[in-house]
Amino acid sequence: MKIIVGISRVFVGILFIISGFIKLNDPLGFSFKLEEYFSPSVLNLGFLEPYALALAIFVVIFEVVLGVMLLVGFKTKFTVWSLLLMIVFFTFLTFYSAYFNKVTDCGCFGDAIKLTPWESFTKDVILLVLILILFFGRKYIKPLISKRFTIYSCIIVLIACIVFVNHVLNHLPSIDFRAYKIGSNIREGMTIPEDAPQAIYEYAWKFKIDGKEKVIKTTGDYPTVDGEYVDVKTKLIQEGYEPPVHDFTIEKNGEDFTEAMLAEEHLIAVIAYDLAKSDKEAFKKIKSVTDKALKNGYKVLGLSASNKNEVNPLKQKYNLNFDFYFTDQTTLKTIVRSNPGFLELDKGTILQKLHYNDADDLKLVEQANANLNLNLDLKRQLDSILRLDQGIRYVYYAKTKEEKDSVANIYGIPVQENESDYFKLWRSIDSTNLIFGEKIIKEYGYPGKALVGEPTNTAIWYVIQHAPDKIPEYLDLMKEAGKKGDLPFTNIALMEDRYLMGKKEEQIYGSQGVTYTVDGKPISFIWPIKDHENVNAKRKEAGFTEDVEEYSKRLDIEYKPVTLKEALEIIEKSKQN
Repeated sequence: MKIIVGISRVFVGILFIISGFIKLNDPLGFSFKLEEYFSPSVLNLGFLEPYALALAIFVVIFEVVLGVMLLVGFKTKFTVWSLLLMIVFFTFLTFYSAYFNKVTDCGCFGDAIKLTPWESFTKDVILLVLILILFFGRKYIKPLISKRFTIYSCIIVLIACIVFVNHVLNHLPSIDFRAYKIGSNIREGMTIPEDAPQAIYEYAWKFKIDGKEKVIKTTGDYPTVDGEYVDVKTKLIQEGYEPPVHDFTIEKNGEDFTEAMLAEEHLIAVIAYDLAKSDKEAFKKIKSVTDKALKNGYKVLGLSASNKNEVNPLKQKYNLNFDFYFTDQTTLKTIVRSNPGFLELDKGTILQKLHYNDADDLKLVEQANANLNLNLDLKRQLDSILRLDQGIRYVYYAKTKEEKDSVANIYGIPVQENESDYFKLWRSIDSTNLIFGEKIIKEYGYPGKALVGEPTNTAIWYVIQHAPDKIPEYLDLMKEAGKKGDLPFTNIALMEDRYLMGKKEEQIYGSQGVTYTVDGKPISFIWPIKDHENVNAKRKEAGFTEDVEEYSKRLDIEYKPVTLKEALEIIEKSKQN
């Protein structure tokens, strides 16, 4: 009995220390698991969810200290009683999870060792047997060292655990066992090998044969039966291969950007699984670090499961110069144990992962497309103008009221009661944008690529382009911006064509189409072109990718050269209606 107790003592003590240390390395991960147990669908102990982290820290420290106390032989009666009560509780918990299939991973060894519910229960049953041996043979558990040193060793271990858990909570786990550890490639982690085992299901087919119900079981194929089909029940027999990375998506307004973002070479992601629970003061650091990253040529985005009602006020309050995309909350909790935290990706490979407390340690390299002179606050304002300018037009041309309201929500435009109100809002937005745009021009000149980057450098161009009366005043400014490379030449060409059309002169690049109503019928055509025989060569030289015929077709206009005289006659006739 003494030998059996000794073996059990060493085995249980070491196992408790290892299990406790693994969870101590990642107390947030264990607290997430406790929240899962406390949820309504499992134990329905919702009142404990706010205390999940505190309970997690207490349990894991207690687990490690108990393992040490058992090994050194300190407070034997208290130790074995505590071990027994703990293992009885966890045996019940793992049985409940396994039998009712409530929690698929008990979290006993964190992310280091994944156990199925029944494996977890079996492990706890074995531990229960060993701890019962210790309980009934506790008289054989003697101190290995003097009483003074057993006390000191337990106190030292307790203090070490407190210091260590404080460190990992304020930084990140010292050892990362997850699929998102530094060096891992997210795209590769989502790949399923060709020879991966497939899930196996048992199908219980119910038929009515000769007036009696009969159940036939198969593993997939529809049985050949001369009878009337009644029902089928499906049961999972063997789980298939699940890739290490699953449920990872990056979405915005219903559009999937996962592949595009995983193809980016220099991407900084700000991870915040729940903005309502984020440390708001951290966003002051995030503002500074992400602005620096943007100037150094990195693409920056936020990943969160929060909705725009939480995202937009946060962006405005801290003047954040990046957009948030949606990613599953559980996935974000798994990626980084910090809310918020940082991730650097290079074509899907994780290069850096940091807690917000370590934001200043984010290593940024000046990229080839770096622009250290970017005015990011101005860029944010102009991006907002650009979004409204384009958004209201998408809304107005949407075909139904439902579609208009949906697009309005996507672009952050106030939903209007009546469809006609969107036209009034369009005019109001253009008018407000013009006032702001002229103020910007007065202060900065043309805010081009060197000042605000691309495509923000087109924002003021759109504002002036949509205010035809202002084009003569600012066309030379736009041309000068084009010469400096601050504005694409295609934009200059579009504005010049609109300017010439406004003067009732022939355009150069064939970019302006018009519609007039004559005798109650709409007449659409491309505004007269000077030297229309060579217009496609000029369009190509200006940077247009479509010839005038293709462009006309996209505008639902059948291209046919119109003379200036014919165009002016159509205008006169339209005035007579």
